[in-house]
Amino acid sequence: MPKSSSDLTSLMNVGAAVAGYLGRAGITQVDDLAGRDPFEIYETICDRDGVRHDPCLLDTIMSATDQADGHPGRPWWSYTPQRKLLLAERAL
Repeated sequence: MPKSSSDLTSLMNVGAAVAGYLGRAGITQVDDLAGRDPFEIYETICDRDGVRHDPCLLDTIMSATDQADGHPGRPWWSYTPQRKLLLAERAL
């Protein structure tokens, strides 16, 4: 996690648009992401917007929460296989 900034856009993969989505879930700074469930955040955003967002947004949220938890930043698409596996497990 960037130590000198609480700005969400300091995280890899988080620009103004993703920061806007996160803001709709009540997340306005990096510390708000630490320890959070990215699936819960994604569902909150979808519920508040009244639409099912592209699952790539979930990948990006997974990336952001992982980085907020102190892990190195990774491209959002590196989370796609993990997301697909976790969603399949949740469907069982």
